Amino acid sequence: MARFLILIALAGFSLAHAQLTDSRLPISLDADFLDTDIDSNMMTFRGLRLNQGLMSIEADTGRASKLDFNDSVWQLAGNVSIVVEDGRIDCEAANLEFDNNQLRVASISGQPARFELTRADGDITTYAEAEILRYDLEAEAIEFSGNAKIIEGGNQIASGFLVYNIRERRIQAQGSEGDDGKVKITFTPSDDESEGDSPP
Repeated sequence: MARFLILIALAGFSLAHAQLTDSRLPISLDADFLDTDIDSNMMTFRGLRLNQGLMSIEADTGRASKLDFNDSVWQLAGNVSIVVEDGRIDCEAANLEFDNNQLRVASISGQPARFELTRADGDITTYAEAEILRYDLEAEAIEFSGNAKIIEGGNQIASGFLVYNIRERRIQAQGSEGDDGKVKITFTPSDDESEGDSPP
């Protein structure tokens, strides 16, 4: 189980590092449709696509108070996909907070929202899902709430609330009333471990 948690942390670190490395690159935006309310300065997009370095974001619709990534919040809805070099998030809705031309916080929701990471060597993929995710890129921490699960290689941690601190390489899990107040862990022995435990 310790190896399971360490692998999750390492995969998450590479995702955060990729995002922070690319955050100083130019941001490109295109959409199928744009409607601008001049009085409120509110813009509505359909078929929105954002790209910055290795990061890409797509959504059926998007809303923003200004075409500026220095200090703005973008509200996305419908088939939202956030892709980086080694991972992706798929969800129904997301609020993206930009500051100084960097994505700082992503608040994500879905039934469920799904988070996927593949290690650099491509051998192990980590999956996570929850009804609500809050990814603070500056703090390098992700909060999962509402039927939260982290799954890797047949191993699973499930609870009402999970905090995955990438910087500290730590996962904290807390049960809820819906989970009978329990954190649930499923561990599947690998083939090597199974062979080692079998009688001669």
